[in-house]
Amino acid sequence: MDNVKKILAPTDLSRHSRAGLRLAIALAEKNGAELIVLHVASEIKAWEIPDEMGFFNNKLYKWEIDRIVREAALDLSRFLEQHTAELNRVPAGKRRVLLGDAAQRIVEIAREENAGLIVMSPRAHGGMKRFFLGSITDKVTRRAPCPVLSVCSTEIAQRRHGRQVPWMGGLLQGAES
Repeated sequence: MDNVKKILAPTDLSRHSRAGLRLAIALAEKNGAELIVLHVASEIKAWEIPDEMGFFNNKLYKWEIDRIVREAALDLSRFLEQHTAELNRVPAGKRRVLLGDAAQRIVEIAREENAGLIVMSPRAHGGMKRFFLGSITDKVTRRAPCPVLSVCSTEIAQRRHGRQVPWMGGLLQGAES
């Protein structure tokens, strides 16, 4: 962990992603590493916007994409306001906002920035959704050029607490089946 010079902290701006962000900030501060906070916005809002005549207008489409990126950057700034004091203790950092498939863009930025570590907080998904679609964290973990640290938020951990599952002849407390 001592040789990590860049830490990538992707966020979806949800309350679950705060756990990963907090840990990424702490690790960057401790190791003197650069912190890159990444938010990948959805491009879906700008798809095929027809003009008055009902035809696809390329100028309108580009304007919509620019607007979406600016709004996502503003949302990221608002999200990071709670962490201003912590972020000021990090030696170097930057924010990036991109459009596209989240898992693919996270892996691309990790390669481009030569990140030494990716710190993520997965969302809790139901079994069927995870089975059919997979999670972003799973996809990033399989494709990433560096280690990926997955951090569970305390809210998710508390929800799992108390479950009992069989484990090597005994019961394991607090595990997910």
